[in-house]
Parts: sequence; C-alpha cells; structure tokens
Amino acid sequence: MAGSGKSEDPRAQQPSPSTRKKVHYPFWFGGSASSFAAAVRLQTRAPDAPKSMLRTFVHVVKNDGFLGLYSGLSASILRQLTYSTTRFGVYEELKSHFTSSSSPPGLPTLIGMACTSGFMGGIVGNPADVLNVRMQSDAALPPEKRRNYKNAFHGLVQMTRAEGPGSLFRGVWPNSARAVLMTASQLATYDSFKRLCMDKLGMADNIYTHFTASFMAGFVATTVCSPVDVIKTRVMSASPAETYGHGIVGLLRDIYLKEGVAWVFRGWAPSFIRLGPHTIATFLFLEEHKKIYRVLKGIPDERKI
Repeated sequence: MAGSGKSEDPRAQQPSPSTRKKVHYPFWFGGSASSFAAAVRLQTRAPDAPKSMLRTFVHVVKNDGFLGLYSGLSASILRQLTYSTTRFGVYEELKSHFTSSSSPPGLPTLIGMACTSGFMGGIVGNPADVLNVRMQSDAALPPEKRRNYKNAFHGLVQMTRAEGPGSLFRGVWPNSARAVLMTASQLATYDSFKRLCMDKLGMADNIYTHFTASFMAGFVATTVCSPVDVIKTRVMSASPAETYGHGIVGLLRDIYLKEGVAWVFRGWAPSFIRLGPHTIATFLFLEEHKKIYRVLKGIPDERKI
C-alpha cells in the first residue's frame, strides 16, 4: 500500500548475514580451477639465454618449436592437482569450520588460515614442483645436460632412480615458505578485495567483481613472492654437484657473488605476466565451479565469500 511506509529498496529484500546459508564446497574445487588455469614458463633461463621476455619467446620457438612453450605442461597439471588442491581445500575447510556467515573472518584470520594451508600445500606439491621447474628449464640447457623427461610420471621415476627419493623434496623448505606467502597474498587478499568491492563499493557478486579482486590479488602475490620464488627456482633447478658440500646457503652466496643483489627481483614483469592471468583465471574458474555447484544443489546464489 502507498501509505504503508514500507521501503521498496531492492537491498531490503537481500537476506541478512545471519540468515545466509553457509555452503560447503567440495575439497577439490581449487585444484580443478588451478589446473584449468595452468600456464607456461619464463622464470628460469641459462646465464647466456635471452634476457627479455620477447627474446626468450623467440628463442624457445626457434629451438624447440611452438610446443616448446608448453614444456612441462604435464608436471604443471600434476603440481596443480597436488599443491593447489591441498592449499585451496584446506583453506576452504578452515574457513568453513572456524567462521560463520554472521561473522565473516577478518584479514588477520584469513592470513593465518592461508599460511597454514599454504605450508601444507607446499610440502604435498613439492615433487611435482621440482619436476615442473626442471621440465620447463630443460630447453635452456645444453643438449648433453638435458634430462629429457617425457612426462611428469616418467620424470618422477627417473629422478628417484638417479638421485634417490630425497630428490623429490629438494628445496622443500624454501618452496613451503613460498607457498605460505603465495597462499596468504593470493587467497586471503582475494577474499578481502572481493568483500571490499561488494561491501564498500557496492559491486555485485559477479564476474566483474571476481576479475577486479583477482587482478589485485595477483599483483600483491607477485610482489610478495618474487624474491622467494626466484630462490626456490634456482635451488630446484640446481644440479646435485652445485649444491653438494655447501648447501643452499652456499649456492645462494655464489649466485649473489656472480649476479649481485638484483637477481632476487629478476623477472618480476614476466612473473606478473604469468602469475597475474593465472590468478585471474583460477579465481574465475573457481567462482564458476561454485556457481554451478549451487545451481546443481538448488542453493540460492547469495553474497558470500
């Protein structure tokens, strides 16, 4: 009625936080979304290899063909199925069990959850990560030094036979440290940016919000993880002879003496070009996973993190 004084504001029809249903999504959604978004390399190179991204692209295509750009794809997929499934899955489980829809977690809580899940993901995904680094950097090596792994499973067998089971966890601690930083700066910031876009900027829970939040999360993740990412890559791609006798610290010292402190931030732009789109694609695929799941289960598509 005209005189009832009731508001016609559409926002009044939205369910309050206390009445929103908290949805528990399947554990594997994150790994599946990350696998769809799996990308290619440009992070490792030989000392005499082209230094720019464009020259590296031309160098790879010229020497290995167009498919050389996808070297290590099987290892990359295996990495996402282990590393990303664990970190996304544990993160979502922690959010589901220790938070409620009426009291969404703050950034410090999200960071704590992300650090825990990232550390676990780093350990679980380390064997595939070593393979991923080696297979992507193989083309930059002289022919006589290439490992020539046919695929991820062939690489696992060959690496275990030649170097022992311990080789599967080469660089596990810097890798886990990187996974902690990556998960905290990627997952926690995505949730925070998404909430900021919706609650403070009035944006709807749609693909534009997801793109904006994931773009900002990718930028933060690249900046935070760049130093550890370079260290992890150098350690994992090193041969046993390079690390034998003086360990990781000695290896990094030798690299510093040869290349100076700038090597720590080498390749930030190519790293962002790789990680930025991968982060965006991962969260867009993840949100679509969730949307389809809600449709199949008949769950209303409500605003939630």
